[in-house]
Amino acid sequence: MNVLTFHIGKEILKGTLITLLILLTIFNLFTLADELKDLEGQYGLKQIFYYVALTSPTVLYQLVPASALIGSLFVLGTMGNNRELVAMQAAGLSVLGIIKAVLLAGLVLVILAMLVGEFIAPVSEKLAQKIKATALNEHVIMNSKYGVWLREGSSYVNVRQAEDDGVLSDLSIYALNDQHHLDRAIHAEKAIFLGNKTWKLLNIKESAISTQKIQVNQVAEQIWKSSIAPNLLKIVVVDPNNLSLYDLAVYVEFLKGNHQKSHKYEAAFWGRAVSPLTTFIMMLVSAPFVIGIHRGVSVGARIMIGVTIGMGFNIFDKIINHMGLIYNLNPPLIALLPSLSVLAVVLYAMKKAQS
Repeated sequence: MNVLTFHIGKEILKGTLITLLILLTIFNLFTLADELKDLEGQYGLKQIFYYVALTSPTVLYQLVPASALIGSLFVLGTMGNNRELVAMQAAGLSVLGIIKAVLLAGLVLVILAMLVGEFIAPVSEKLAQKIKATALNEHVIMNSKYGVWLREGSSYVNVRQAEDDGVLSDLSIYALNDQHHLDRAIHAEKAIFLGNKTWKLLNIKESAISTQKIQVNQVAEQIWKSSIAPNLLKIVVVDPNNLSLYDLAVYVEFLKGNHQKSHKYEAAFWGRAVSPLTTFIMMLVSAPFVIGIHRGVSVGARIMIGVTIGMGFNIFDKIINHMGLIYNLNPPLIALLPSLSVLAVVLYAMKKAQS
């Protein structure tokens, strides 16, 4: 590898990692401020710091493209203003060689991001949500692969599945009598939160248990008064943002095999799959500055340009993703469209600068 190429790649990598650390610190401070509003009971400062630390890998993974953009703009912009790039080109380093250095730095970042996003972030995010939910609510007694177990008075509740819109599936309630013997068992296919500590149970099978007999009744719907809140059940919701690429692929196949809606998880899968490409494209945004566009722009202005482009891309990406979910559009296309649009703009800018 050319010494100059290695030098540029190292400086870009260093600048990007510093930017990533600064952005992560800022985001964590905002998270800490938000979590302090929930400071009560078992959810003390220790649990809050645990929560912030455990959610950091997910935030770091999400910040890599923006950090790559700002870091590469800052480093190459500084080199351009100091005439270092001109000197390197006079020494024989081509524009293509500079872009190659940018992409090599991007490759290192992508590998680090994938390691964090696939192996660390999913596990730590689930643990963070579990710590917060259990600390804020005294009902939780166990969380396992069979769902979450809750205790409310003399009753035990098992929830196998939960959705983020306040709907529970495969719910079982076991009520004990004064002698701590099983007195009544209720199983409901669905439970819908109505507000004011009230749930509506659907398709219920109720078993009254005594020493002499077991009487089973089936009811279409029934009101259930409970202080269990929907937000507590986030620990059993399958959040696509908290799954690795492999887990998303497995879960999509599971949903399709059971004839359930999988579009949301397919979109999340392709979003993760395209993330490395997004990082490379964000770094390529600095390429037009290498070949002469706005060479005299100050460092502060370059950072502002980077932040503006990053925010604009993020807003555009979210709009496209929401449209894809609403209109059931092709997930791979929706995931690629924002990145390919930015790439087209970058290639046009490079071509215009060279003409």
